[in-house]
Amino acid sequence: MASITLNNLVKKYGDGFPAVNGVSLDIADGEFVILVGPSGCGKSTLLRMIVGLEDITDGDLQIGGARVNEKAPKDRNLAMVFQNYALYPHLTVAENIAFPLRLAKGKFSEDEIQRKIRRAAETLELTDHLDRKPGNLSGGQRQRVAMGRAIVREADAFLFDEPLSNLDAKLRGQMRTEIARMQRRLGTTTVYVTHDQTEAMTLGDRVAVLRKGELQQVASPRALYEQPVNLFVAGFIGSPPMNFMPGEVDGDRITLPFGSFPMPEGIAAAVGDRRLVIVGLRPEFFEDASLMEESKRARGETFGTTIDVTEWLGSELYAYVPFETHPDVAAKLEELDRDLDGEGMRSQFVVAVDSASRVRDGDDTTLWFDPARMLVFDPETGVNLTRDDEVAARIDVENDEDRKASLARSQEREKAKAASRGD
Repeated sequence: MASITLNNLVKKYGDGFPAVNGVSLDIADGEFVILVGPSGCGKSTLLRMIVGLEDITDGDLQIGGARVNEKAPKDRNLAMVFQNYALYPHLTVAENIAFPLRLAKGKFSEDEIQRKIRRAAETLELTDHLDRKPGNLSGGQRQRVAMGRAIVREADAFLFDEPLSNLDAKLRGQMRTEIARMQRRLGTTTVYVTHDQTEAMTLGDRVAVLRKGELQQVASPRALYEQPVNLFVAGFIGSPPMNFMPGEVDGDRITLPFGSFPMPEGIAAAVGDRRLVIVGLRPEFFEDASLMEESKRARGETFGTTIDVTEWLGSELYAYVPFETHPDVAAKLEELDRDLDGEGMRSQFVVAVDSASRVRDGDDTTLWFDPARMLVFDPETGVNLTRDDEVAARIDVENDEDRKASLARSQEREKAKAASRGD
């Protein structure tokens, strides 16, 4: 295992376009870090720079404290798992797993190779499939074979390039847990590229959000969700995404598309003397007022609105409400929508209410929200004015403590299993 340090990494192609532009990131030994962002943000290029498949234009890359900029991929002791599995169709599962060991030409005895194959197969529940060919396996099984091939190398780090994108939704969910289990069990430093934020939020110890080749924020999933640094991070993290709408300020009140409300003291201080801001409200910040206890209802604000479309999902209900945006923030929100791979469709906000709600398409209803939970962004810079750096730092410290404790528990269990096997 080893730490990975990216110091101001730059990748420019022949036309001078910076696919990666000044990215600095410290990945601790044993940490699971996700590189996430929309298409074309540079996340896969960055991963390929780490493994050595892309040259580094500028900056330094260190693995285990040693500079590796000029080292060939085979000399970096990294194991990469690709999107398309990259298995050999004529070899069995066992021989696919053993391939990197046999490539080492005499470094491992046959007994050692078989022991490593068995250990990887047990870890990934492939023991019953060792004699099969990849063509007879499901997509999830093939991906596990690719992971097994990475495990036997005993590399300093695992690199995953969108490994689950070819799988259906159910298999993606199953494989997420397999990857998380494997990483905790082995304690290997892992860098994982995805455009799927569900993978990012559920797998990563920390998540690095990229936009147009530049690092926007790196933090624990919870810190990203609760304390984003800017509009882009706030809009990318969360499903359904955060609602953005204009907020017109007049004294101690703020007018949103669905009503005018008093601003809590902390929000007013963050807004300062601005007359127009962009307000972010996550869908779960709203509730169906008819289902609330009066004591909680009194702690927020209610407003009447007309529901356009609803989606009932069993565990919750999404209701969509169109609105007219302010012309002075329309351009900023359209730019954000493009950066987030949006389709530039109508302005609407979505509320996630209890599935017991009976609101339906076309209903006039009363909704509730707490203005104190508003995130407020500068309409020119996109900076989150309501971000609390101390809270964000505390969340990340707690996350790191939890990560180390989880890793230690997994390592203790593995030691106990190895002792029981007599290893």
